[in-house]
Amino acid sequence: MADEIPWERLFEEATRVRERAHVPYSRFPVGAAVLYADGSVMSGCNVENATYGLTVCAERNAFAAGVAQGRSLPVAVAVVANTATPVPPCGMCRQVMAEFGTPQMQVRSRTPRGDEMRYSLGELLPHAFTKDFL
Repeated sequence: MADEIPWERLFEEATRVRERAHVPYSRFPVGAAVLYADGSVMSGCNVENATYGLTVCAERNAFAAGVAQGRSLPVAVAVVANTATPVPPCGMCRQVMAEFGTPQMQVRSRTPRGDEMRYSLGELLPHAFTKDFL
């Protein structure tokens, strides 16, 4: 399935939306794009708040946009951060991904220079807390 994923399209969208990040405190802009099984793409950027705990990551904003638009079955996530090396999604974002995706969902992180890391959600969060525990 990874060969069928339009990664360049996803990374272009993540890069574009990263420019809109609201990061006056950390100066750490991140963009994310989520591909759904129907071919649609939802994107998000990180939005900081003076009360740091209210900050929302790019990945979580992208998934929230998908929920708001009625999307389901995410198959891939692309993340772009302005870093020297690719950064994986944080723990909270991994848990949100587990709420909607499958362990096979593909996640890639890239730098503006093009350095890239590739993961499955199962690799990022091998023992996810899911609805199966409830």
